[in-house]
Amino acid sequence: MKLFPYGHATHPQWRMAAGLVLAQVRAQMALHGYASSPTLALLYITDHYATQAQDILEHLSAELPEITDWSGTVGIGIASNNVEYFDEPALALMLCELPSDQYRVFSGVAPLGLGFQAHTALVHADADTSDLAELIEEMAARTASGYLFGGLSSSRSATVQFAVGGNGNISGHGAASGVFSGGLSGVAFGERVSLVSRVTQGCLPLAREHQITAAENNVVTGLDGEPALDVMLRELKVSLDQPEQALMAVRATLVGLMQPTGSAGPGGDGVAVSRTGNFGSDVIVRHIIGLDPARRGVAVSAGLQEGMQLAFCQRNAQAAKADLIRVCAEIREELEPEELPVEAAMALAASEAESAPHPARGIAGAIYVSCSGRGGPHFGGPSAELQIVRRALGDVPLVGFFAGGEIARHHLYGYTGVLTVFTSAQ
Repeated sequence: MKLFPYGHATHPQWRMAAGLVLAQVRAQMALHGYASSPTLALLYITDHYATQAQDILEHLSAELPEITDWSGTVGIGIASNNVEYFDEPALALMLCELPSDQYRVFSGVAPLGLGFQAHTALVHADADTSDLAELIEEMAARTASGYLFGGLSSSRSATVQFAVGGNGNISGHGAASGVFSGGLSGVAFGERVSLVSRVTQGCLPLAREHQITAAENNVVTGLDGEPALDVMLRELKVSLDQPEQALMAVRATLVGLMQPTGSAGPGGDGVAVSRTGNFGSDVIVRHIIGLDPARRGVAVSAGLQEGMQLAFCQRNAQAAKADLIRVCAEIREELEPEELPVEAAMALAASEAESAPHPARGIAGAIYVSCSGRGGPHFGGPSAELQIVRRALGDVPLVGFFAGGEIARHHLYGYTGVLTVFTSAQ
């Protein structure tokens, strides 16, 4: 698999940004090592361009007539290699060269047919869709691996998704334009499209996990047989006798939840808190929405059941940075054999100034979906999160967006990053 051409740009006028991006991808398509006949485009725009989404898609489609399939969405921020665009008009585009029988674009009005066996899927979803969690689980069940990756569209204006397949419209769309709102859309991939994906958490557990021993709906009243509120106050080192101090501490606290031991889904690790003190990939972080002093309970924004694991946590920039570096290192370790060919060793050993995307790295392209509450400011400065990815993973084609919720496997996460790479192994 050759490197995927990609481009990104910001400009108050979308046509100017589109022109800059097209110049980048066309230049790369002429280079040795880059895909020259891509057919699938992944397009991400910031919400400044949301109302022009249809015009942008039509313009890019006309300029790249060889691209038969399009997928993407809008974000409050978007990402590309080494850069983030927040609160400014921008777009990012990556052109993928994949076997035509190994992927299918889908949407809510044109779901996957029985003729295609999905192994994994990139999913873009609208947060306002009813029963969204159930739809994500159902979609995961329709893939052979049970693994989805992607996120929820985020926008301060129109929430849009791009989904175009085949001759300009997916069968079932009728005269649909390729720009949609609501539901799920994305790209399903066959088993011959090699992917490696990891989830990075942005919160640090305050202590070990606890077992929920008593709960009603979304209120946990018992942890390890103790009143849940008492456990939380002890770990936060506060008391209700000092309400202002306690309230500040509770507002900065979230909960990490994991299904009962042994119920980890495909690709999960079944670990709530690892030996290194970080959350496992099966942990879902949710808000604390209230306290119940009468029942000594804690209310959270999720349904609870006895037997689940719960750990109190706080967002932590250093932990998020360390975990992001970890998942990048895991991906590189999985892709790099113990004995490297000379070409690969030279590409990987090159200095940052000399380093450039190279097929020998084993990565054709990457998609990064991060929480809209993360991004550079959470990591110390503008574009800091994507700079960490570049330093740790290497200089590779990458696009993505900052989401209102992140999707990995059959879970809907928050405060996480989902990094997925297309590998050159076929």
